[in-house]
Amino acid sequence: MSGWRAMQLEEIPARNNGWIPVRDHLGITAFGVNAWTKRETDGAVIAQHDEKGTAHEELYYVFRGHATFTVDGDEVDAPEGTIVFVRDPNVSRGATPIDDDTIILTAGGKPGETFTVSDWERNWEWNRRAFPLYRDKKYAEAAAVLREAVAAGADNAGIHYNLACFLSLAGDTDDALAELRTAIEGDESFRELARHDSDFDPIRNDPGFPT
Repeated sequence: MSGWRAMQLEEIPARNNGWIPVRDHLGITAFGVNAWTKRETDGAVIAQHDEKGTAHEELYYVFRGHATFTVDGDEVDAPEGTIVFVRDPNVSRGATPIDDDTIILTAGGKPGETFTVSDWERNWEWNRRAFPLYRDKKYAEAAAVLREAVAAGADNAGIHYNLACFLSLAGDTDDALAELRTAIEGDESFRELARHDSDFDPIRNDPGFPT
């Protein structure tokens, strides 16, 4: 059985914020594939975003439940079994669940190029170290882990966003705002996410908070 594996999707443990890491769990190297459940931060299944930074085409399959997609401003009713394919990386897309147990399977890649693991998946090892500290409310220690990540070369929008969250909760307002601005400069979708993320409640009324 070394050349193949079979399992139920629900057997793959979910990680932070609704991510079911199908590719990583199965050791897939040829293409990107993951699954998503309802996110704790904003209640979405797929956060509203585009793929300008990666130039990926993406396919979304409603594996279980029922969702509403918003694609390029249009709403798409997506009951179980629906496929939504977004070819244009400039198009904004996202999905909110109608059923709380909704799972959406995603696959994507850049046409004409060999698949490479995305920055956010590489970041997972750093986040795996930081998030237990975050859950234990050791916010300054969690921030120290991600500062180490940035110093080690994980200098991307996702790491800066999480670092901003930890710094906000640790009471380090100036650095939290600076990291959040860096995250948004790298990925504009983090601006909308921050508006609803309770981690930023301590600094939300600061004049420097991005709106």
